[in-house]
Amino acid sequence: MIWSLIVGAFIGLIAGAITKKGSSMGWIANILAGLVGSFVGQSLLGSWGPSLAGMALIPSIIGAVIVVAVVSFILSKTNK
Repeated sequence: MIWSLIVGAFIGLIAGAITKKGSSMGWIANILAGLVGSFVGQSLLGSWGPSLAGMALIPSIIGAVIVVAVVSFILSKTNK
């Protein structure tokens, strides 16, 4: 369980760096983005490539980028 949270945080951190939104997200948001992104990525793309803690890294990172982009888009529209 702890290992999954660490890997989720790592995936969320990478997704935040790719989308340039990582500095505005905290650790909890990075972990959630990584875990939800892992689920989304593996649901859409399957579980191929290297994996850690039961999460395929490449589909998980792609899914987390999608999640971070969608959430930041929604938040930017609601803040106006």
